[in-house]
Amino acid sequence: MQINGSVALVTGANRGIGLAVAQALVAAGAAKVYAGARRPETVVDDRLVPVRLDVTSAEDIAAAAALAEDVDIVVNNAGTGGIEAQLFTGSLDVAREVMETNVFGPWEIARAFAPVLAANGGGALVNVLSSTSWWAMAGAPAYSASKAAAWSLTNALRLGLAKQNTLVVGVHSGFVDTDFSAAVPADKITAIDLADQIVRALAEDRTEVLADEFTAATRRALAGGIEAVQGITPYKVS
Repeated sequence: MQINGSVALVTGANRGIGLAVAQALVAAGAAKVYAGARRPETVVDDRLVPVRLDVTSAEDIAAAAALAEDVDIVVNNAGTGGIEAQLFTGSLDVAREVMETNVFGPWEIARAFAPVLAANGGGALVNVLSSTSWWAMAGAPAYSASKAAAWSLTNALRLGLAKQNTLVVGVHSGFVDTDFSAAVPADKITAIDLADQIVRALAEDRTEVLADEFTAATRRALAGGIEAVQGITPYKVS
């Protein structure tokens, strides 16, 4: 699709991957980029339009859709890790919060903005997922499960939005060099690199981004069964 002159909305756009995507869209010629954040005052790039947007708030989502009625690109980036949710111990409350943010939030965003995208010619919906769509982490079961569910949701949205000519892009990567994964001893790509790959995928009408070799190898290993998938690791060996 045409990036130059487009109007975009990016969730979780005050830092990390979301900010990099918003800035990459501006650099590619987007006429306006709405930067969604729970605290819009934390959006400090004056090229962006701050929007109060908590993706777990139906009221925020409805207000954002009413405000940003000119968008033709929506990027579902906001997410949470929920590392506190453990596999066999503790409450599942945190895991439920992860599902609300990482699955139901993007689903609500897609529902709210589908009519907006249709009215503006179809446009594109981008879901920022993860290699954990396929590669599970026992130490982060809620995050892994949420990204697997979000991948399935992305595929369903691609089918459901095809009739209105909306491009749906699933973005998968391993660890990205942000605050979220700062303590993880693994090979990482930069948020800028990932953002540039997303913009290129949009420009080339591609439906999937495999942002690094670990992710691409994991995708290929799906045909070999769960043992093949889990045998791949992004972690550095000391």
